[in-house]
Amino acid sequence: MGVFRPPMHKPAKLAVFACILAITTVAAAEGWRWSRARQHHSKPATVDAGAPSPVTLTEISRTIIPMPKGVPSAHASALAQLPQGDLISFWWAGSRESGPDVKVYASRWSNGQWSDNWVVASRDSLGDALGHGVRRIGNPVAWTAADGTVHLYVVATGLGGWAASRVVQLESHDEGRSFKVRRVLPMSPVFNTSVLVRSTPVGLADGGWWLPVYFEIGHKYPMLVSFDANGNPQRMTRIGARTRSLQPTLVPVSPTEVRAWMRDARKENSVVQQAVSHDGGTSWEDLGPTNISNLGTSLAVLRLRSGSLLMLANQGTSRKTARSTLTLSISADGQTWKPLTDIIAGQPGDEFSYPAMFQVGDELHITYTHQRRAIAHHRLKIHDGKEVL
Repeated sequence: MGVFRPPMHKPAKLAVFACILAITTVAAAEGWRWSRARQHHSKPATVDAGAPSPVTLTEISRTIIPMPKGVPSAHASALAQLPQGDLISFWWAGSRESGPDVKVYASRWSNGQWSDNWVVASRDSLGDALGHGVRRIGNPVAWTAADGTVHLYVVATGLGGWAASRVVQLESHDEGRSFKVRRVLPMSPVFNTSVLVRSTPVGLADGGWWLPVYFEIGHKYPMLVSFDANGNPQRMTRIGARTRSLQPTLVPVSPTEVRAWMRDARKENSVVQQAVSHDGGTSWEDLGPTNISNLGTSLAVLRLRSGSLLMLANQGTSRKTARSTLTLSISADGQTWKPLTDIIAGQPGDEFSYPAMFQVGDELHITYTHQRRAIAHHRLKIHDGKEVL
């Protein structure tokens, strides 16, 4: 005797059909996204350097960037250089991460000191410009174009958590004093969500730049978005095939070779992940994982003008020490890393995280989250051609 199966009612059939349609649409959208990856390709600009040489670093100063008064939480700083050589830092601050009062702030480094901070974006300002509600805002990153325009990219969500994020592109024509929304980046033809930013953009030979981004719903993977010299998005490229890495930091080594290092999104045996492109960023292949511990936190990599590579990262080995020390390491080839110095070392449970680095002349500038309450800035002198300490 056969098993009785009740007939499927029309609402249930419609729900099943809707699920199938959604899955098909997402699959088609992903296919469309990556079918465009080889269009509008430009090679990265590279630092003019010879063979990597040893360096030493000596600290010049350290300080806390002026924070907004009465705001207890700050995180995720970014650095960019302004046309006349000054630096500008961006970060978010508010009562807590995802809080309704979170705003993106900025401060300018000029003549050896940081200016008072000012607000450049908030939920209300983004919502008014976009014509719809913005529930939360987060990580900012910035790039200064050859014409002096400062392009600011801010993570924002309408509904849901960070997995529902979009990236808003703003621009300033007065060296960061004020910004206007230019667009929400077109990351997907359908939902256009779950893409975030964290790391510094990379300049291209034609005056454009790459924006490192990452996808975070379900599978987590790194990408780059290419922009032309006028700030128009041109193409997207996925970095490697891994599905548990995010927050890529990119470094051109030559006009054809580009390296990427990523935060590990795995829960166990987490280490810094890496990938390489041998055709100027058109295609990427995964490399074996490094031996550098990475318990779910952002990192920064920079190629000095001497040719050496610097990595600034948390290398804690337990959840309590995951973000308590920021270690600066050096490498000549991107494969073998030697610890250079601890920029800051705290106690278990402390947080010094999400670093950014920028070289200005013979100085290295570093910013990072200081105990989730402020943004710290260190300035170090770079001495080339000397033995590493």
